[in-house]
Amino acid sequence: MNVVNPTQPDTPDKGRLQINITSDVTASPVADATVSISYTGVPDSQLEQLTTDSSGQTETIELAAPPLDYSLNPAIEEQPYSEYTLQIEAPGYEPVSIAGAEILPTVTAVQNLTLKPMDSPQPSERIFVIPAHTLYGTYPPKIPEDEIKPVTETGEIVLSRVVVPEFIVVHDGSPRDTTASNYYVRYKDYIKNVASSEIYATWPTNTIRANILAIMSFTLNRVYTEWYRNQGYDFTITSSTAFDHKWIPERNIFDTISVIVDELFADYLSRPNVRQPILTQYCDGRQVQCPNWMTIL
Repeated sequence: MNVVNPTQPDTPDKGRLQINITSDVTASPVADATVSISYTGVPDSQLEQLTTDSSGQTETIELAAPPLDYSLNPAIEEQPYSEYTLQIEAPGYEPVSIAGAEILPTVTAVQNLTLKPMDSPQPSERIFVIPAHTLYGTYPPKIPEDEIKPVTETGEIVLSRVVVPEFIVVHDGSPRDTTASNYYVRYKDYIKNVASSEIYATWPTNTIRANILAIMSFTLNRVYTEWYRNQGYDFTITSSTAFDHKWIPERNIFDTISVIVDELFADYLSRPNVRQPILTQYCDGRQVQCPNWMTIL
């Protein structure tokens, strides 16, 4: 896979980046953190160095990005986003490196990050490598399931009503991967992460809204039916595209997606006379074809 180098002629547009940093222990803002920004794959190409203010936020800066048409036209196969590496350091905290932060044109990428307090004189750097967007990379297609789950079987545990949880537990791998980590994630943050991983934030507002409703309905079906816990697992949902949605630890989200999730976070899709949210399965419609399912594009 080719990494878009913003020094090349195909990056004439601009996207924006803003970073928010908090403490992993107290959740309070981390002031005076230093963020160095370079091209992914060119670590010595430092472009900017930002410092967080008393609110733990950096200023919003512009960075080069590919043409807007790349993300709006599904027939174009060029990578529609640029990739940057962020090096974050703060006094008293472990340093963090995030490679592959995505910058799309015309929208603002928001990088939220929690720093862990330093527990040794020479702490190791926490490194996150963000994989390709699902519309550009290659991922396993969704394994088909019934969109409405039976809830009358003996021993089945389901909620008495649809509840939008504050947190969900995300298993970062396939269900049977016992080496994968579990993450406690705020529900809204999970939806924003998945949407930023599976659709492009440059799309029209109503297109983004429709996709977010599908993501939320699918997720709430997993919550409502206790799908994985009923099978003996200790998590709510996985990050495997074969089973659920793509969720990526420490990936950036986008402002256009964040606003719509905040607007719709308690909504979901269902069918007449059916109480549970439907398992809204879909595919991208380009790399994976799925007759009788919804498509992203």
